[in-house]
Amino acid sequence: MLRKSNSTCAFTLVELLVVISVIALLLGILFPVLRKAKSKADQVFCMHNLKQINLGMTFYLEANNDTYPCAQDPVSTNPFYWLWMGRGWRHFIEPYLVNNIDANNPSVLFCPADKKSKEIYDSTSYSYSMAFYHSPEQIDAMNSVTDTYSNPQPSMPQRTINVARPRSKIIIGEWLSVHEPTDDEDLGWWCQQGRRNFLFADGSTNFVKAEDILEARDGYPNPNLTVHGIRGMDISD
Repeated sequence: MLRKSNSTCAFTLVELLVVISVIALLLGILFPVLRKAKSKADQVFCMHNLKQINLGMTFYLEANNDTYPCAQDPVSTNPFYWLWMGRGWRHFIEPYLVNNIDANNPSVLFCPADKKSKEIYDSTSYSYSMAFYHSPEQIDAMNSVTDTYSNPQPSMPQRTINVARPRSKIIIGEWLSVHEPTDDEDLGWWCQQGRRNFLFADGSTNFVKAEDILEARDGYPNPNLTVHGIRGMDISD
């Protein structure tokens, strides 16, 4: 006659500790990988925004005799901002993206990973190079950061034919280094650190390190004050 065993299968305390340790180890390995994957996904999503912006800009150019957005700075004094700032140029291509773009409906003008711009820049993550609404001579006469937001020069419309090196001249890009945080304070295009998504005049996009952008008139990797303006280049050919 068979007897039932009163013993039951159970983990010992040591076995439980081993299992917990293994799980913790695996999580420690997995979390950095997941963070990196999410960061890359955010960066790719942001790049997609710029591709959509390029389509909007293309439609705008077709409707405006191949002339880039141009207006006299500052375009607003309450609050104060200039055309090259995201809040300034967005209205030019708004009809070619979606209607009523604003802080609550930023469309492709906002990168979801960009927490700072949501709070202080009216949910606009991307800036527009002022070289596209000033002549090369005007840009070459500017030599300081303050020239980009004080003592405005008369705006001069520029056309696509004026771009000498479309594949090397930045037209629009992230202001902040959202996907590769800087060690010091992030001052946007006036910062020597970080890496940003940029749209070039030929419609291409690239994730460019600040250190790889050629020095502008103000000494920074600043597409606003590219040497020779629209006829110059921000990265080497």
